Amino acid sequence: MEPKTNLTELNVSDFAMAFEELTRLFIRMPSIEKLSFTTLSVLHTLSLRSPMRLSELIATEQVTQSAITQLVTRLERDGLVERRPDPSDGRAVLIHITPQGASVIDSRRSERIMRIAKLIERLSPEERAAIASALPALTRLAEFGNA
Repeated sequence: MEPKTNLTELNVSDFAMAFEELTRLFIRMPSIEKLSFTTLSVLHTLSLRSPMRLSELIATEQVTQSAITQLVTRLERDGLVERRPDPSDGRAVLIHITPQGASVIDSRRSERIMRIAKLIERLSPEERAAIASALPALTRLAEFGNA
C-alpha cells in the first residue's frame, strides 16, 4: 500500500503499518536482560502503575490467571516484585515492583534510547522535526489506550 502524500490527512492504515513495524523493531531490540516479552511487559506495567492487583494485571497483560500467578511467583522469587496485603481489602494482595525490578526496566529503556538515537541520527532534520511535532499527539493517543 502506497502512503498518502497529503500531510493534512492521516491515513490510519499507513499509521498502523508504520507503528506495527516500529513496535516490532522496538520489542526485538537486543537487551542485556534476557527476559520474555510477557515478563518485561508486566514489569513495565508495574513500573508505571505499581502497586496493582493480580486481576488488574490479568486485564492489562491479557493473560490467564494461572499464567499471571506463575509469572508473579517467578518474579517474586527473582526479587523483581513483591506481594503485600492490600490495606483496603485484607483478602487481596497488591503486586509492587521492587527497586531491582525497576532497575531492569530502567536499563532496558536506556539501552533502547541509545539504539533508537542511532537510528534517528540517520533521519533528515525535517524528518526529526516531524517526529518531534507528533510526540504530543502520540503521547495523548497512548493515554487513550491506557484509559
